Amino acid sequence: MKKNIGFAPVAAVGILTLAACSTLAPVQIQNSEPVAAPAAPVRAVAPVAPAQAAERRATVMPAPVLAYSAGKPAPMPHFAPLPESADKFPDKDGNKSALVSEQPVSTFSVDVDTASYAFVRRLLSDGRMPPQQAVRVEEMVNYFPYNYATPANASQPFAVTTEVMPSPWQQGNQLVHIALKGYDIKTAARPRANVVLLVDISGSMGPRDRLPLLQQGFRLFAEQLRDDDMVSIVTYANGTAVALEPTSGKDKQKIIDVINNLHAAGGTAGGDGLQRAYAQAERNFDPKAANRVILATDGDFNIGITDPKQLENFIVDKRKSGVYLSVFGVGMGNLNDALIQRLTQSGNGNAAYIDTLLEARKALSQELGSTMFPIANDVKVQVEFNPAQVAAYRLVGYETRMLNRQDFKDDKVDAGDMGAGHTVTAIYEITPAANAGKLVDPLRYEQPGKKKADAPGKSDELCYVKVRYKLPGQSASKQVDHAVRADSVRRSLDAAPDDQRFAVAVAAFGQRLRGEQQVADFSYGDIAKLAEGARGADRDGYRAEFVKMVRMAESLGTVGATAQR
Repeated sequence: MKKNIGFAPVAAVGILTLAACSTLAPVQIQNSEPVAAPAAPVRAVAPVAPAQAAERRATVMPAPVLAYSAGKPAPMPHFAPLPESADKFPDKDGNKSALVSEQPVSTFSVDVDTASYAFVRRLLSDGRMPPQQAVRVEEMVNYFPYNYATPANASQPFAVTTEVMPSPWQQGNQLVHIALKGYDIKTAARPRANVVLLVDISGSMGPRDRLPLLQQGFRLFAEQLRDDDMVSIVTYANGTAVALEPTSGKDKQKIIDVINNLHAAGGTAGGDGLQRAYAQAERNFDPKAANRVILATDGDFNIGITDPKQLENFIVDKRKSGVYLSVFGVGMGNLNDALIQRLTQSGNGNAAYIDTLLEARKALSQELGSTMFPIANDVKVQVEFNPAQVAAYRLVGYETRMLNRQDFKDDKVDAGDMGAGHTVTAIYEITPAANAGKLVDPLRYEQPGKKKADAPGKSDELCYVKVRYKLPGQSASKQVDHAVRADSVRRSLDAAPDDQRFAVAVAAFGQRLRGEQQVADFSYGDIAKLAEGARGADRDGYRAEFVKMVRMAESLGTVGATAQR
């Protein structure tokens, strides 16, 4: 018996955005030198320079298969040169530690994207380390479901909980783990959806890890539709076309037939496709439904509107109409992740990367109901640190989501949205005030008696967490406050709950993949051990898969180090 999940209740629907996203400059990443997957013993591997790509849309070569003859020594593996990559990612350095005495407040927009995790997984599965710019730590952490405390009802759409524990990678430091859990509305209570699938069918979408994989995912999507949902399909290549006029969810076979008949050829008029898809969504706009464009692409726009800033402005303008955007990226070697990030952050959308059928099922079937269905818009987090307790802090990840302090109370500043049942995790690494002398010398000319007195009853607080949000359809924001007490610090990391410890392990992995010095002494083996001990129930096996990814990175690092000797 088929299970219908339904969709979101409001016209203004979205997941994430950041007003400052236009400052991100895309960086083109070249393929790193290939290394063999450590499926068999390898003694030494000579580095091989990447070959010039025969064409820009080439995909990654598979890892070599090692053949062994009985009684003979194993031959050295042969590595085919990898084609040049045209993948592009946002270029943003990791957050630095800030002194509380100089900058006591940190502000950022929430993020529930998952694209970075799936892309990293694919590269590791292919026996390659990911480019540092492809790793966004918050997307790695937020990929996983967590059993955080839930709100009692939708009037306050999420619950805020915190945990403080010792840092596993820096002795003397502590981690402040902030968790938001969204209210989950029952399927029967979800209003209908008005969805336009905007599908890139250009020539670059031909390989089976692109359009054919998306077609499998969209068939799963169609099976989940309720009878009162409406779906249109717009395609683009050299031009644009409406492949399916608005069709009721009860006519699933008609929708699936159109999906099955899509094929790839031609150029990439993505900008024109966006215009036509939004026009289609606006033509059938329902103020009581979830009105959304879902773009599926490898991100390569080369016909029509191609300027990223012009595309961004178009999406921002259309967001005001109540039609929001989500993007599913596919493929490798031609993925324009930088553009996808700009579009989704501008369009109150979420970004996911589809690398396998299981991921297509997760993103386009299992989680699409919550993705489509917002419970809080423009969600911003602001943390004020107490200088009497904390000398310095560093937000792990969220580099592309940072906001100015004054943006927090400005309801005109766009921020991320949360869907039903979504969780958001943020982790701060803090240096206790007692260890301030390890960071900086005291000021020579600091005047005595000028220190600000602690507010009554607040001297025992480590920090104060404020979350600002708007209920769907409302323009005025509300606020939730949460004080973090100094006496709440866990005596050991092992004493913290599984979910929090697992999130810390994922954050450590993301930082290490990015080459951040803070975790230089915390090895992949340490990360795997921490994650393995915090797996918990792991019903869907996501955490076990993560441990395997860490072990793969550890093995690749060992092979790479051997090759350079």
